[in-house]
Amino acid sequence: MAQQRDVTVFYDERVLAHHPDTNEEFLPGRLDKRVRSILSGLTVQWKYPEHPGRITAIMELLAREPIPGVRIEPGKAATREQLGRVHATSFLEHIFSLRNESAWLDMDTTAVSPGSIEAAEVAAGTAIAAVEAVVEGRTGSAFAVVRPPGHHAEPVRARGFCLFNNVAVAAAHAQTVLGCERVLIVDWDAHHGNGTQDIFWADPDTMFFDMHRASPFYPGSGSLIDVGAGLGEGATINVPMPGGAGDVAYLKALREILVPAADYFKPDLVLVSAGFDAHWLDMALNVSYEGFAAMTGVVQQIADKHCKGRLAMVLEGGYNTESLSRGVHAVLEVMAGGGLTEPQACGIAEVDTAIEFHKGAFAADNPADE
Repeated sequence: MAQQRDVTVFYDERVLAHHPDTNEEFLPGRLDKRVRSILSGLTVQWKYPEHPGRITAIMELLAREPIPGVRIEPGKAATREQLGRVHATSFLEHIFSLRNESAWLDMDTTAVSPGSIEAAEVAAGTAIAAVEAVVEGRTGSAFAVVRPPGHHAEPVRARGFCLFNNVAVAAAHAQTVLGCERVLIVDWDAHHGNGTQDIFWADPDTMFFDMHRASPFYPGSGSLIDVGAGLGEGATINVPMPGGAGDVAYLKALREILVPAADYFKPDLVLVSAGFDAHWLDMALNVSYEGFAAMTGVVQQIADKHCKGRLAMVLEGGYNTESLSRGVHAVLEVMAGGGLTEPQACGIAEVDTAIEFHKGAFAADNPADE
C-alpha cells in the first residue's frame, strides 16, 4: 500500500476577480476580424474561455470528494520585485496602468477586467507560496490553483490568456531567495509554453521540458530543434505531439526523454506547468485521468530521487470544467500517495477481453469446418 503524503493546495479567492466581459464595448472594436467573423456566426453568445468557473469547479470537487492528506491554504500577491525578475519594467508599468480597467491586450486571446491585475498578482504570488512551502519543508508537495494562467506570458508581452508568467516567477524566486541552484520545469499543457521558454532560453540553471500539440496549433512555437542558446543550449527540451497522442505517448516521452535529462541535470526543485487541456474532452489530445495520474507519478519519482520530493504544480490551461476538475483531482490523489494504474493504449484492454471470450470459436477442429 502506498504511503500517504502531505500535500497543500494553495488557493486565493481573489483570482476569481479576473473576469473579462465579452459584452464590454472595448471588445468588438479590438478583436481580430477573423475572430469577430467566427463569433458573429455563432448561435449562442461567446464566453471568454478562461473564466472563474474553471477554478470553482476544481475547488467544489475537492470539497465534495476530499483527499486524505490534502489541505488547503491561502495564497498571496506577488510583489513588483518578484515579478520584475522575469518581466521587463516597461511591461509591468503598462500592465499596472490597467488596474481597475477593461482592455484587450492583443488581437487573439488576452483581455483584462477591473479585477484582473490584482488576480494576476495573486496568481503569481500563490505560485511563490507553493514553492516556499515545499522548499522550506512545510509540506511534501504543493499545487497552486490559480488563474489567469501564465506560461504564454513573455518578458515583455501578455499573451494567450496569460498576464504574468506564474511558474517562471516562482522558479526565479526559488533561485534568487530560496537557495535552489537548478530548477526543472515540466510543462504538459496542450499548448507550448512559449513565454517560459523565452524567459529561460539562455539559462543553464533552469531546464524546461515541454510536451505540447505540434504546430499548426497555438501559439505555433516549440519546435523539436528549439533547444536553447548560449550557456542554456540543451536546457530546453521540446516534444511536439500529434493531435491523436495519448497516455502511452506522453508516458514514453517522460520516461525516455525527461527522466534521463533530469538524471543529468539533478534539479533542486521540480515545477510543473500543469495544464489539463490535453484530455480528450478538451483539446483533441487523448490523455485520460489515469494518464495525468501516471504522469504525476513520473515527476514525483524525479523529485524524490533528486530533490527530497520537492514538487510544486501550478495550474495552467484546461477549459472543459469536468475534465479539468477531475484531472486535478486525479493528480492530487497521486501526490497524496494514492496508487497508480498503468494506462494502456485506448481499447487494448477491451480487445484482450474479446480475444479471451472468443478464443477457440474458430479453431481448426471446430464443427463448423466439417
